[in-house]
Formats: sequence, structure tokens, C-alpha cells
Amino acid sequence: MMNCVTFSILLLLLLVESARAETVGIQAERPEKGPSVAIEGGYMVPYEIALPTSNSVIKMIPVPGGIVRLGSPRSEFGHTPAEWPEVEVRVAPFWIAETETTWGQYGAFQDLERQFRDQGFDRDLLEKLSVQAITSPTMIYDPSLVYLHGTDERLPATMLTNFAARQYTKWLSRMMQHTYRLPSEAEWEYAAAAGAETAYHFGDDPQQLDDYGWFVDNSDESPHFVKQKKPNAFGLYDMHGNVWEWVLDQYSSEGYRRLAGQRPTALQSVLWPTQIDPLMRKGGSWDDGAALCRLAAKLGSDDEGWKTLEAMIPLSPHWYTDYPGDCIGFRVMRPLRDVPPIEAAKYYLPDIPQLQEDVESQLEERRAVQGFVEPDLSALK
Repeated sequence: MMNCVTFSILLLLLLVESARAETVGIQAERPEKGPSVAIEGGYMVPYEIALPTSNSVIKMIPVPGGIVRLGSPRSEFGHTPAEWPEVEVRVAPFWIAETETTWGQYGAFQDLERQFRDQGFDRDLLEKLSVQAITSPTMIYDPSLVYLHGTDERLPATMLTNFAARQYTKWLSRMMQHTYRLPSEAEWEYAAAAGAETAYHFGDDPQQLDDYGWFVDNSDESPHFVKQKKPNAFGLYDMHGNVWEWVLDQYSSEGYRRLAGQRPTALQSVLWPTQIDPLMRKGGSWDDGAALCRLAAKLGSDDEGWKTLEAMIPLSPHWYTDYPGDCIGFRVMRPLRDVPPIEAAKYYLPDIPQLQEDVESQLEERRAVQGFVEPDLSALK
């Protein structure tokens, strides 16, 4: 039988599509100062997301629409075959987080595990409404491995799988009643470039990277607090270095041959994942050289290889235990137009059979918990 808490949450979920939340980040008049993006009926402006059980906020920055040229010329320093041929992609306006997700911002999501266990949702009901349900992070097998560089709220959250990042964006979407997700490769690169057509958003000279990012030459072998280096022209920090950032795409060494002769939208350009590996990461990290911190640079993942120190079977779909997991994080984005939950499902649980089986095993063994999130932030405090 459905308890009162479950019923109230379901009622809110059913009402959410017919009564959308006020559109934060949009105002009728152009602001006197600060970034803004003109759209039909008003202006996109920066805004902040207040997070429950945390002193941290997420500052979202508006990014205008335009064209991004994915890939790099063969003459570019560090160019690889995976960056060829160059293709143009059409990008619609969106908001993106000012920095990569920090431990302070991720901590509120981690608290879901306790909340969901306390609420005790009906399993049959969760299965029927799985598109609405959020999977909480699994318990950490060995915190000393995950928190190798500490848990200061200003540090980027690392050791997180691509799936963990996606579930965080799903949680944020349900709380805020707007669509949040990982950026596609095209959206990430467009935001990172901020209008530049060079190897880095500041130009082609890697000698200038020290001013804009943490990489192997200046990091002292660890990630650093966010917002310590200069931002790009959009006001975004750490787009070069500090931590690699997950995107929606599967990584392919074949580059953009499948898009040759097209001019797709950002989502049309996505290589939607069908395999657990390799998934794409962008931007370079504190442990990489300047070549891997270029706008066009990208690498894939090695899910099983980055969990060799975890003794529990099946391996957690949420956490890594091994290097270079401590070099990988993520950043959230919000498209201008919201997407209904059914359409947005592919953002949060890719069509990867192995991943879906691992998540289901975790749930059956009660090592992870699913539940519904109330849109009212105060309900989670």
C-alpha cells in the first residue's frame, strides 16, 4: 500500500508537467551589466541554484547559440586522428555551470541514499515510474581511495563514473523542474571556446596555459579549488585542465566521419553510448600535458580498469577506485527548452545493457536505492 509520503511525491510528479516551475534565468529586460543572451520574449541571464543540505550554490551562465567546428586541423599541436575530419555543428542557446561540479555541490546528492532508505518506496511503484525515479549513489567501498585529495567543498568532485554524473543531473532536474544534463561534446567545446577558433580559448600558445588552467606543469600532482585561474570570454572557469569533464557522447577513434557533409544540431551530432567503454571526456586534467588540455582534445574511459581496487561484486556503477578516476569530474548544463521526462530518459540512463544490469544488481542487493525527489528544495533540508 502506498504511504502518504509516496503519494504526495507522486502527486507532485504528475502535476509538474502541467504546471512548470517559473522559468528562472530569463527576464523581460536586458540587464544593465553582466552577461545576457537575447531570445524571443526576453533575455537569458545568469542565476544561482541553492542546494539543500549544503552551503554551496551552482552558478549557471548563459551561452548564446552559434556554430562550433568540432575537431582540429592536422597541423595543430597535439592533433590526433580522432579529431578529424573537422565538421560544423549548430548549437542552440543554453546555460552551463560556471565551474565543474564540486564536492560541496555533489554532497547534497550523496545524502539521497539515507533519505531514500528512510522513505522506503514501494518497489513495484518505482518500476512503473522508473523514468521519474533517481538512483542514489552506492556506498563507497573505501573512502580513502575516493577522497584521495580531500573533500573540501571547493574541490571538483572526482572518482565519479559517467553514470553517477548523469544521475546527479537527473536529481537536479527533478528538484528544479527544469532539464539539466551533461553537455554534448559539441556544446561543451562551444562553451569552452567562447568564440575562439584556436587550440585554446585564449589562443594557440600553450605557454599561456598556466594563466588559465591546472595541468601537469603547475598542479603539484593534485586537483585545485575551482575558480583559481582566469575564465574564458563567457565567464567559465577551468575549461582547460583541473579535471576532465564527462559529456554525453561515446568516444570513437574514428573521429567525425559519420558527420561529414552534414551540419547537425548539437544533439544530432551526439554519438549516443551503446557500450560501457569508452565514454568521452573533455578538457584535460591536472595530470596532463598542454596538448591534452586543448579544446579539441578528448579521451575515452576504462570502466573496469579504473575499479581494480574494489573488492565488491558487481562493481559499483557510481564510483572509481583507481587512477585516473581522480582526474575526472563533470559540469552541468541546462538547455533553453525543457524536455519532458520520457524524452530526457536517454540523458540519464544510456542504452548500455551492461550498465543497466549493474544498476539493477545494485538495487536488488540494496547497495543502492531508488526513490522520487520532491521539487520543493525545502523538503530535503
